[in-house]
Amino acid sequence: MPQSLLRLFRRSCEYISKDRVLSLEKRLRGVYVLYNHTPGRGRSKERYEVVYVGMARAGKGGGIRFRLTEHRRMKKGWTHFSAFEVWDNIRDEEVIELEGLFRHIYRRDSNANRLNAARGFKLLKKLGRGKTTRLLEP
Repeated sequence: MPQSLLRLFRRSCEYISKDRVLSLEKRLRGVYVLYNHTPGRGRSKERYEVVYVGMARAGKGGGIRFRLTEHRRMKKGWTHFSAFEVWDNIRDEEVIELEGLFRHIYRRDSNANRLNAARGFKLLKKLGRGKTTRLLEP
C-alpha cells in the first residue's frame, strides 16, 4: 500500500482568486491563508502577501468554504486564498495548534496582522517561558 506524501495534509489548492470561493468543497477541515496579490510589472515579479492565516473545523464553523465566505463579506484587503485540507484522523485540537503556530510566526508581521485580531498563540507563548522547554544551551 503506498504511503501518503504528507502526514497532516491531504489536499491543497493555492493562490486561488477569491471569486472562486464557492468552487471549494463544503465542510473541508484545515488551514487557509488569505493573500493580497500584486501583479508583476516589467522586471518585478508578481507577489502574494500573506494577510491572514486561519483554520476551519467542519462542525460549527462549517469548514474552509464557510470561513472564506465570511471573510469575503466582512474583510477587505485580500484577493486570493490557499486552502490546506487535513486528513480525517487529524483532531480539531491539532488543527487549532497548527493555526496557532502560523499566527505565532506571523504575529509581528504588519501585513499578515492586518486582519488578525488574535496576534499570536497563548499556549505557544507559555511553552517558550518554561525552563525545561528551552532549545538553546546556556
